[in-house]
Amino acid sequence: MSAVEIRKVESRRDLRTFIDFHYDLYEGNPYDAPNLYTDEVNTLRKDKNAAFDFCEAEYFLAYKDGKLVGRVAAIINNRANEKWQRKSVRFGWIDFVDDIEVSKALLKAVEDYGRSKGMTEVIGPLGFTDMDPEGMLTAGFDQLGTQATIYNYSYYPEHMERMGCWEKDNDYVEYKLYVPDQIPEKYAKVAQMIQKRYNLHIKKLHKDEIFGENGYGQKIFDVINATFQHLYGYSTLTQRQIDQYVKMYLPMIDLSLVSLIEDWNTPDHKLIGVGITLPSLTKALQKCRKGRLFPFGWVHILRALKQHKTNIVDLLLVGVLPEYRAKGANALLFYDLIPRYQKYGFEWGETHVEMETNEKVQGQWQYLERECHKRRRCYKKTIGNS
Repeated sequence: MSAVEIRKVESRRDLRTFIDFHYDLYEGNPYDAPNLYTDEVNTLRKDKNAAFDFCEAEYFLAYKDGKLVGRVAAIINNRANEKWQRKSVRFGWIDFVDDIEVSKALLKAVEDYGRSKGMTEVIGPLGFTDMDPEGMLTAGFDQLGTQATIYNYSYYPEHMERMGCWEKDNDYVEYKLYVPDQIPEKYAKVAQMIQKRYNLHIKKLHKDEIFGENGYGQKIFDVINATFQHLYGYSTLTQRQIDQYVKMYLPMIDLSLVSLIEDWNTPDHKLIGVGITLPSLTKALQKCRKGRLFPFGWVHILRALKQHKTNIVDLLLVGVLPEYRAKGANALLFYDLIPRYQKYGFEWGETHVEMETNEKVQGQWQYLERECHKRRRCYKKTIGNS
């Protein structure tokens, strides 16, 4: 049996090979949502991603019989480790052919890297931060993936189980939410009540309000930091990261599908809730050859974003400040967004990953017809530092 050779990514050419491997492995797969090549570059290059202010990483390629057969990223998020009092090296961007010797060799490369840095455990799949895809798909392999999540073949978790040394660290669920013909009565009543009783109101965003020190881009990510800070593995976004995400993502989204909640009892109309949704880009991304926008990929992306040429809407970021959740503020988001989904002909929405134990988040969907159609897992292995 041929040995697996692990090579470290050393050059930009190597990085291109690392990125392209996923496109090649999943070419023609009807469920995978390939990322844009430029987004992958901006995330993985150390001179472009602001997360490298507090993260360290190395990338590895696996070869067998001279052929590329796998890839993986080894990441240390020092801020997260400090916050959660762990010594974790993360594995992410993991892809491999159906050969357990390859998957073992890739994960061993991550272990060795982590051990050399004094880490005592490996966890993943995770990215640099919560803004990156996380969790290996363990159920729902016949369901359409999303840009914000990982799609993987069913043999990936089978390999993890066969190795016998990996255990569950965290599980996620994802829901398919069917767009109703009418706004559920409970949402309507709660939304109308909280507007009158608590003076909370929907704010629709305009492009000229996004940027600047006091722009809504900054306010949105301040709410996200406050809302997600207790979640598994989360590290607070730095100012450089916030600036980067505002510039990269907010200008491209359809602002009619973004709903914000403000507290009008405060002098500055404090932002207390965020609902960022967008038309599914999966089918459009599948038409972008190897994630490239040119020559024709941009046409498909633009049609999905601006002309809503899809029947699916992705619930990318939905969050309300903790002190306002008991007031039913989430209902106000759906009260505003559901009619827009109906207008654009969306048939169902895809939630982002939710921790399986997060009953408060899952309680948001109780008045909608829903289906838990995907599950995913973050694994853990203790490695010691000797």
